[in-house]
Amino acid sequence: MIARLKGTLVVKDKDHIIIDVGGVGYKTFLSLSCHERLPALGQTIVLLIHTHVREGEISLYGFLEPSEKELFEKLITVSGIGPKLALTILSGIAPDELAASLYKEDLVRLTAISGIGRKTAERMIVDLKDKLVGFMATHHSSKMEPDGSKRRIYDDLLSALTNLGYTRQIAERTISQLTLKEGLPIETALKEALKLLA
Repeated sequence: MIARLKGTLVVKDKDHIIIDVGGVGYKTFLSLSCHERLPALGQTIVLLIHTHVREGEISLYGFLEPSEKELFEKLITVSGIGPKLALTILSGIAPDELAASLYKEDLVRLTAISGIGRKTAERMIVDLKDKLVGFMATHHSSKMEPDGSKRRIYDDLLSALTNLGYTRQIAERTISQLTLKEGLPIETALKEALKLLA
């Protein structure tokens, strides 16, 4: 089983890449968030890999962050969610926000993800909510905290960045790098976010 690949990025397509490792090209499927962070063609890349074997077909799914791979592997344990849908889910929501939404049973946010209906969202909550305690403790997501003030700052900042033309995924990833304190002016938070994006 392949668990990690380090090689030269030789092909970038919308849903997959090819990594050359010692003359062998490995086709690897990625989420949109991973795709947005890829280096230029010809550069070295290191990916964590989930090897999926089904009816004689071997598919590789790549991740830049351990948290994304961990959530992917939890998602594919849910009935009705295969690897392709799991990647679609991770393309539509950042890993820490997905964990928070499942933990809080936020059906509105979950059903806003492309390909996820109410029944699938409910199944995800039932199957994964209790399994996320360890994930949340490990990744220390500020969005797990039931703090209304921080949540408002987060939502306002996300809205401001998307209105400025950044994708939701890039905006969420940028906000996750900030320390959102209670009472923090949105203008200050936005300046810090734009510094990171620059």
